[in-house]
Amino acid sequence: MGVEDRKLQVLRAIVEDFIATNEPVGSKALVDRHNLGVSSATIRNDMAALEEDGLIAQPHTSAGRVPTDAGYRMFVDRLTDIKPLSGAEKRAIGTFLDGAVDLDDVLHRAVRTLAQLTRNVAVVQYPSLSRSRIRHLEIVTLTASRLMLVLITDTGRVEQRIVELPAEVSDDTVFELRSTLNVRLRDRLLADAAESVGELPVQVVPELRGLLATLTSVLLEVLVEPASDRLLMGGTANLTERALDFPAIRPVLEALEEQVVLLRLLDQSVATSEVLVRIGNETLHEGLATTAVVTSGYGVRGAAIGAVGVLGPRRMDYAHTMARVAAVARYVGTLLEGR
Repeated sequence: MGVEDRKLQVLRAIVEDFIATNEPVGSKALVDRHNLGVSSATIRNDMAALEEDGLIAQPHTSAGRVPTDAGYRMFVDRLTDIKPLSGAEKRAIGTFLDGAVDLDDVLHRAVRTLAQLTRNVAVVQYPSLSRSRIRHLEIVTLTASRLMLVLITDTGRVEQRIVELPAEVSDDTVFELRSTLNVRLRDRLLADAAESVGELPVQVVPELRGLLATLTSVLLEVLVEPASDRLLMGGTANLTERALDFPAIRPVLEALEEQVVLLRLLDQSVATSEVLVRIGNETLHEGLATTAVVTSGYGVRGAAIGAVGVLGPRRMDYAHTMARVAAVARYVGTLLEGR
């Protein structure tokens, strides 16, 4: 084994021991717990080199060392053994999520499952409207001059808006408006539908143009709404069980309240099928500098439409957490695709 390979082994041992014990790791502990095949003196030399490289640090004057953010990053990048789910875990996830009745239920169950499996904070992003397709547009008559426009996407999202009309309309007119919208817009990506919506009024008989223009103006608000992405969060109480991992818990809680911060981190996963890990300052938010965030996108028909993730301390079991985030993401995608 070369020097660099052995240094990586030592780093891995330090990370694993620190994750397990939350205590700085010394050379004697490494010799006792790991079969590294070299003397304690050699390990001390390797630890000095790792410290010089900025991968471990000495928190106080004891002989023990702890991983730095860079050390965790190298550990994660070299991680080859993702801990597989046990048969019991797979059955538990499948049974719990399969019982969901609609999109909201699927995502609520997913966030509870992730929080329970990882003992961290779990977050799930609703399917992005911009990445969804229109499954159906419904028009519900509330009064003769008041309608409800309901947009249903292929991912199960439902958006509804009240439309006030300048004059009363008949049931036959509502039927024709509903047919026109569905014929023209069904199966279109919402990101592409706005252009077609603007052209709709001129494609119908003159007496319907005013009504359709009113409906389409409301529909356009839904299609171009920038803040339509939402997320669910669960397991915040798990942070209190790991108070020793957070020198100050308040900045973390404040960051969690800023949903735009979490949505940005989740959005980065939608563009890739890989599990992403952001450690400490890689989150690009001061309040999350003491945390690590593990995320994975979920998709329908091969296209990612949202993401799930876990936020916890930098001293988390990465192999365990990455596997469970990926598994829940796959289950969510499979369930939505089957609806």
